[in-house]
Amino acid sequence: MFHTAEHSRFQHALGAMHLTGQFTEHLFSSLQQSFDDLPSQPLVVETMRIAGLLHDVGHGPFGHFFDTEVLRPHGLDHEDVGRSLVLGPLFELIASLGRSPHGPFAAGEMVDPRWVAYVMAPAELPSFTPPGWLEALKPVLCGPVSTDNMDYVPRDAYMCGVAVGPVDLPRLRHYMFIKDGQLVLHQHGAPALEMFLSARLYMYNHVYFHRTVRRIDLHLRPVFAATCRALLPAGSPLEHLDSYLRLTDWSLMSEVERLQQDPRSEEERSLGESWRDVTERRLPWQLAYEAYHELDRATAGAGLSDRNLVEQAIRQELPTAWRGVGIAVDLASTAPRPENPAADRQPLRLFDPMSQLVEVEAASRLLVRLLPSRTVWLRVYTDSAGAREAIRAAASRVAVTLASEAAPAG
Repeated sequence: MFHTAEHSRFQHALGAMHLTGQFTEHLFSSLQQSFDDLPSQPLVVETMRIAGLLHDVGHGPFGHFFDTEVLRPHGLDHEDVGRSLVLGPLFELIASLGRSPHGPFAAGEMVDPRWVAYVMAPAELPSFTPPGWLEALKPVLCGPVSTDNMDYVPRDAYMCGVAVGPVDLPRLRHYMFIKDGQLVLHQHGAPALEMFLSARLYMYNHVYFHRTVRRIDLHLRPVFAATCRALLPAGSPLEHLDSYLRLTDWSLMSEVERLQQDPRSEEERSLGESWRDVTERRLPWQLAYEAYHELDRATAGAGLSDRNLVEQAIRQELPTAWRGVGIAVDLASTAPRPENPAADRQPLRLFDPMSQLVEVEAASRLLVRLLPSRTVWLRVYTDSAGAREAIRAAASRVAVTLASEAAPAG
């Protein structure tokens, strides 16, 4: 698959910190024109740098797969855990900072850890009202063209050996500024935005959602969560942050090796054998059908949102003799643009140099032209070689129907 992709999340965290600092330094002069209560430049830059460094600190092993299989049953994701770490174990360390790489803070200044927690994740921070300057800067790290995305898209493409076309980050940075308290992109930077968003969508559709990546995920689901649960205390991870921090990709794989070589029970022996099937690529699930859908509205393709319902529909279409075979439906979906790009809280607007105005509808038109509202890879796997052709035909019929369904009003 992508054998050179051996980079770590730590490298991404450093890259996001660096880019976030660069963008914040660039934006500071225009930020001053919007906010009279702006702190010193070193404090503002360091607040954003620390948020960039820590924005993924809540990730567990295997990244977003851990979110789905382990955190979601607790109603959490890695951003919830990351904020708990910033406002808990890391609070005093963050508050003790006194300078950025470019100079000391002004007298009496300190980084408020709540600032970091607020700006590091898209959701609002409960019981916290951010200063205006921080709210203006939040899209730098959490917007559709964020420094988070700007780091991982070219980094992942390079390390995977994937050519996605040019990603002109200096040009994007040059044409961004703060106007009337909002992050704005000059229209002359729109071509760079187009290149970047196209590259990001390509990476999702052909790397992160690669058919083999998703196939391995199918085999991991039955054993991954069980293995992680055995390494964590019972209850919410937020109640056991020390244990959570000790669970890393390396500690998990060490446990997998122990399960394979020295199981202590029949349950562990079974887990070890299942992990061996994954690590040695003995994967019984084979691809029977795949189709890619680009949907223009978030309400379109409502039928392609629940893999259990899709599986039921496919089984109903199968000849009776094949309805009991093993089927696994995978729906890999992403939403590349906001459904309402012109909303008041849209984090990036376009500045028209001819009218000298921030054009609200321009961002909407640009994003609608460039990106679908939602993309879906529908893949159907089976462990029965003889049923593949019948499954492919049934899935093809079902996909046409489900892709045309709209979500019910209200």
